[in-house]
Amino acid sequence: MSSPGFPAKAIRAGVRMALCLAVAGGALTLAAGAARADLRMCNMTGSRIGVALGYRDAQGWITEGWWNLGAKGCETLLRGALAARFYYIYAVDYDRGGEWSGKAFMCTRDREFSIRGVENCLARGYDRNGFFEVDTGEQKSWTIQLTDTPRTPENSR
Repeated sequence: MSSPGFPAKAIRAGVRMALCLAVAGGALTLAAGAARADLRMCNMTGSRIGVALGYRDAQGWITEGWWNLGAKGCETLLRGALAARFYYIYAVDYDRGGEWSGKAFMCTRDREFSIRGVENCLARGYDRNGFFEVDTGEQKSWTIQLTDTPRTPENSR
């Protein structure tokens, strides 16, 4: 994990990138050879992206970031068998602007972070961003793929 080249705040307001989320459980890991149990993120776009991750562990909610993924690159976000069914992702496109976001609001900051709790983000000195939910179906290994979607009048607003 490393600090992003551009802070999330620098992303142009109002610019949203449509999210096309392709997920694959153990099949991708098995197809690659060794059967490792991890949570992986693959950037299928032509841009560099920054990724923040939210999840619930034994002590409660935690958000972590930033992982920087080059165009067409993959990164392991969590190593080992997955302990939760749901994980949450917020990502920003450093090159073209825009973001992949959702309705689950969690705390972030502009530089590398690990934040406990999702409440009162602004009062605690953090940013607050919407994360999208990934349902792993209780698999022990999962890969998330972020892709571009062609802009249409519906999704470009």
